[in-house]
Amino acid sequence: MPAFDLPLDELENHRPDIEEPADFDALWAATLKESGHPDPVLAVRPVDQGLRLVETWDITFRGFAGDPVRAWYTRPAGPARPLSAVVEYAGYGRGRGLPHERLIWANAGYAHLLMDNRGQGDQYGCGGDTPDPHTTAQGGPGPAVRGLLDPYDYHYRRLITDAVRAVAALRALPGVDATRVAAVGNSQGGGLALAVAGLVPDLAAVLVSAPFLCGIRRALDLTDAGPYGPGSRSRSGCRHQYAARKRAAPPATRCGNWPKRTVGSRSRPPRAGSARGSRTPRCRPGNRCGRRSATAPRHRGGS
Repeated sequence: MPAFDLPLDELENHRPDIEEPADFDALWAATLKESGHPDPVLAVRPVDQGLRLVETWDITFRGFAGDPVRAWYTRPAGPARPLSAVVEYAGYGRGRGLPHERLIWANAGYAHLLMDNRGQGDQYGCGGDTPDPHTTAQGGPGPAVRGLLDPYDYHYRRLITDAVRAVAALRALPGVDATRVAAVGNSQGGGLALAVAGLVPDLAAVLVSAPFLCGIRRALDLTDAGPYGPGSRSRSGCRHQYAARKRAAPPATRCGNWPKRTVGSRSRPPRAGSARGSRTPRCRPGNRCGRRSATAPRHRGGS
């Protein structure tokens, strides 16, 4: 597959269509208020990683719903003078890995917090240490579509909230200049950094590369490869349930009619789908398909 599918001049001017639900800001304001504990840091434990130029601590902070989220905090060795700081978010399927894996920012003189991805860490790298206790919602295989049928259950509502709380946790640590904090990330980490930039208004900077969670509608049109595969296969696979329910009663939600915007990236979240590897698209048991009725409350994606 090519790296991009449009001529350069079209890519430079490309803007996705945006349909923002009326209660979009209200959902995120309520979500962050519920998780906004005044003391974000739960535990700080020094780690002996065998290095002389940097020091590392194992941090546990309060994330979504107060859940404990792990992170590595690394800074140049020496007195804890206030430093500019960086919160880094890992890519899709990765965890925080080992404490000595990402030393660029600390070696450049910054305080650096690397957040663990809840419920991920088993696809790439050296693993993670943060489980996701809210994984019973339906949606499909993989975090990208976990809980997708309801924005309040969606995996990225929790992960983005963790990412916002990571900023608060870093600012609460000693030796950090709270007015000079940047959010950075690649792939899923880049998408999280953009989301945080939309929810934390006083960041000093945002640095992203190849952000995942952006232009998801177009990505579904281009490929059915993971992590978008489950969402792509569902577009045709859910139609049989929609047709049956349309004849019987007002349907609940139709795969393919989720609002397009995600926080920061302003694109539509992927749609729930069949089991990974299945050649015949079909809904997972219990998935509800069909456009939401006019009297039902509106839902929106949580990424």
